[in-house]
Amino acid sequence: MHLAENNALGTYLRERRTRLDAASLGFASARRRTPGLRREEVAQRAHISTTWYTWLEQGRGGAPSEPVLERIAQALVLTSDEREHVFLLALGRAPAVRYQAGNAISPRLQRVLDGLTVSPAFIKSLTWDLVAWNRAAGAVFGYDAQAPGERNILRRIFCNPESRVANADWDRVARFAVAAFRADAARAGPSAEIEMMVAALSADSPAFAALWRDSDVRSFGDGVKHFRHPAVGVIAMEFSSFTVDGRPDLGMIVYHPMTEEDAGRVRALLD
Repeated sequence: MHLAENNALGTYLRERRTRLDAASLGFASARRRTPGLRREEVAQRAHISTTWYTWLEQGRGGAPSEPVLERIAQALVLTSDEREHVFLLALGRAPAVRYQAGNAISPRLQRVLDGLTVSPAFIKSLTWDLVAWNRAAGAVFGYDAQAPGERNILRRIFCNPESRVANADWDRVARFAVAAFRADAARAGPSAEIEMMVAALSADSPAFAALWRDSDVRSFGDGVKHFRHPAVGVIAMEFSSFTVDGRPDLGMIVYHPMTEEDAGRVRALLD
């Protein structure tokens, strides 16, 4: 168990417990000598024994399992940031990424995208649906012209014939995409949405089905992309991927033109 000598996990759990309002959680608030919930009440809410929870706060309960940590986090009404902190204290790692339906981003994050004037940038979900993009991405990749139900990166690669024309190295792009998506799917854990997406893509694209049966896996990371646009020709771009802080289910991809000539091609599409 990855605990500091002063029992950082137990100290944190105890501190969060004392901040809770017992009455609002259905417990009588009369005759309480200390604020917050009692240990037995947290244990009751988390469906674990009071003795084991007491030992956990005292730093002698042994390493808790991930499901137990999840129940304790729910019992203590922890926020996403607090939940992650508990996992880091207890297990030395962040919790598994959870799929979240509804992928709206904040206006502030959209302004970050919009500030990248000649760098196409977008944000994708765990199912690789496009959540947001900037004007450059709309112009280069044609996202603005797509219907909302078609704005999925994998479906665009495997089910849109224009993708093979736009990507001269389509086979490499397709293999890379499936391997990176497999990594995202593994981080998300069991998800009905991802399972449905894989089933639909496998039915619609034999190429996707064949690649999905392989075991290749990799992070999106960074690299170079050569995109052939029908109006301005090939645009060479470097790309980097980032996780959105506080939303590990979302990923931001930023492309940057490799040369001034490539940047000029993007500007021409924006004019």
